[in-house]
Amino acid sequence: MEMDALSDVLRVVRLSGAVYLNGEFTTPWCVFGQADETLCAAFLLKSEHVISYHLVTEGSCSARLADDPASTIHLDAGELLVVPRGEAHILGSALDLSPACASPLLADQLQTAPGQVMRLCYGGGGARTSVVCGFLGCDEIFDNPLLCSLPRLFKIDMRKDPQSAWLEYSLQFAATEAAQWRAGGAIVLARLSELLFVEAVRRCIEALPQERTGWLAGLRDRFVGRALSVLHAQPSRAWTVDELARTVGLSRSALAQRFTELLGQPPMQYLARWRLQIASRELLAEGKSVAAVAEQVGYDSEAAFNRAFKREFGMPPAAWRSCRVKANVDSFVSRGP
Repeated sequence: MEMDALSDVLRVVRLSGAVYLNGEFTTPWCVFGQADETLCAAFLLKSEHVISYHLVTEGSCSARLADDPASTIHLDAGELLVVPRGEAHILGSALDLSPACASPLLADQLQTAPGQVMRLCYGGGGARTSVVCGFLGCDEIFDNPLLCSLPRLFKIDMRKDPQSAWLEYSLQFAATEAAQWRAGGAIVLARLSELLFVEAVRRCIEALPQERTGWLAGLRDRFVGRALSVLHAQPSRAWTVDELARTVGLSRSALAQRFTELLGQPPMQYLARWRLQIASRELLAEGKSVAAVAEQVGYDSEAAFNRAFKREFGMPPAAWRSCRVKANVDSFVSRGP
């Protein structure tokens, strides 16, 4: 049941994935990377938020955030490194080496074959590590619960779960597909990128310590997870805390306390903000008026919706929509045919 809320949030952020690099590194090696605007523009329409990932298919390496040596983690074949905020990070056989910047190493390929999976062979000629690198673009919706709850850097072992044999096959397929050009390969890798990220989030939820708080921990909680699911299933309903508590099988005070402790806000405040995130998606749907969106997400009047939307996003819904549509058109034009 808790995955319903996760699915809703993933739909709202509208993931769009791409694989951009099939890398073969030999010890000693160390590279500095970040999914910058030039790289992203070659593969995706303009995205406000970028999630980077690296799938180790052979060998091993270490990784850390560029600004946090304490974040260092070790990666073996079959493990997926996720950088949810797309921050600058370092990968290498040893992280005390001076890192080479990945962008200049890829510049020629990026210019001559934009949108195609690039190949990079780099290092000192020793033991080999193969890495498939990609990213996911998504909408930067203010205070999105998923994007705010994920660790800045984390890894997921994709191969040791006996119930996920399909993942191991998918990873082998991804490595093969990235290593050779085939018609339709870009869209196959894009969809696989999205699938891997969803699975990584699910594994992240399962691995959370019992004492952890936040939206992901709320999904895992028996009562709060159920509350999130019913709120997401019927966001326009005129919920009260009493009715929500009866639905999940807790007292009003117990649910309010448990929900607030885990998510940092009471249930009705969470619902109000979630309605506005849904509204931001629906405003971009062709042919929908502001009044229709307001009614769809549970507002009795367009004026009340306008006030709430402006408090959350800094401008009225009509103006916000105009800005977003213009930005999308400009991005499409700038990419060219």
